[in-house]
Amino acid sequence: MTKNPIIQEYFSKITAGNMPTLSKAITLVESNLPKHQEMAEELVKVCLPYSGNSIRIGITGVPGVGKSTFIEAFGNILTQEGKKVAVLAVDPSSSVNKGSILGDKTRMETLVQNPNVFIRPSASGDNLGGVAKKTRESILLCEAAGFDVILVETVGVGQSETAVHSMVDFFLLLQLAGAGDELQGIKRGIMEMCDAIIINKADGDNVKWAQLAKQNYENALHLYAEKINNWQPKVLTCSAIEKTGIENIWNMIQSYVLLTQSNQSFDDKRNNQEEYWMFETLNQALKDRFYQNEKVQIELKKQLQLLREKKTTPYEVASLLWSKAFEP
Repeated sequence: MTKNPIIQEYFSKITAGNMPTLSKAITLVESNLPKHQEMAEELVKVCLPYSGNSIRIGITGVPGVGKSTFIEAFGNILTQEGKKVAVLAVDPSSSVNKGSILGDKTRMETLVQNPNVFIRPSASGDNLGGVAKKTRESILLCEAAGFDVILVETVGVGQSETAVHSMVDFFLLLQLAGAGDELQGIKRGIMEMCDAIIINKADGDNVKWAQLAKQNYENALHLYAEKINNWQPKVLTCSAIEKTGIENIWNMIQSYVLLTQSNQSFDDKRNNQEEYWMFETLNQALKDRFYQNEKVQIELKKQLQLLREKKTTPYEVASLLWSKAFEP
């Protein structure tokens, strides 16, 4: 146990479920000040034995698919079952408005007022690795605070889906029907990552299109290799606005957890994720240390000019800079 009285106070209040302290702790985690980072690492370490007891669910989807409406409907179903729910976001695309979840909070009118729900905007940052690291630490703190379900929303683009997939147990892809050729709009990598595709806004005149899209997605998913955890990704329809089909999604996720826990793949996945993030952290630290090296910075300016003048090659430059970084 820590000897730092500030960390001790944070720890005591977090494990007692104090949400204002949890918010302060996550702010500490998000800070780039060396002193705060040191305190955050100590806090996360003492909270670690109290973490790991939640179901971590990643949620992604194109803008306009209704993520915030879905999260509100889904979160309300969970809290009705007595679950404590935390909603976090990963958004490396904006360091100004800190992600769309700030706007989402105004749309989640009932969820934001629920005492068993914690909604946290994403950390701002210029690189995805930093944001993802802070989100992972925030997950651990939320678990130590007693949250049963952690919803991690990716509101960025590109690699943010991969980052979220590498920190959750179940990865949910929200889609729309009736917007053209749906399958053309999905990257192969996301299809391979997802554990379920949810076709939202299956209401009114859109119901028949949702059913058609469901069939198309099911056919597409069968073309992919079987997952090592023996889970066959499912396709479900729902209407977050009409609150239909939401319970089926939660039942499906619980079936997934039962299956993967019974065949040990649930714990295996988390262990693999821990290893993955250890190497990611090492790689980032090496990269930072390399570019912060004064000799490298000086030589890099010279070599960039030579590169422009076609007096050297990228491979020669890389080799030279690498040797400079490790000069005694």
